[in-house]
Amino acid sequence: MELGTSTLADVAACTMAAVHRRDHEHRVGADSCHPHVVEVVHLGARAVCVCHDCRLDSGFLPRREAEMMAAGHRDVTRDVSVRLCSA
Repeated sequence: MELGTSTLADVAACTMAAVHRRDHEHRVGADSCHPHVVEVVHLGARAVCVCHDCRLDSGFLPRREAEMMAAGHRDVTRDVSVRLCSA
């Protein structure tokens, strides 16, 4: 059985929502999730670390540096919001 594009998009959206609920704590009156939702957008050898809760990005960095920044930001925001420090 082959799935259509819209079906795949629906499955992906439901999966992302489930992962978000599993991994993020929503407190009453909280401005953001914990840990923050951080994404690394790869652009060849460079990348950008983007925090969707802070609404900030790191700017272009070497790929590994952006990945380390994302992991570090997730760690420091497990219980409390801390703004992403750009490079």
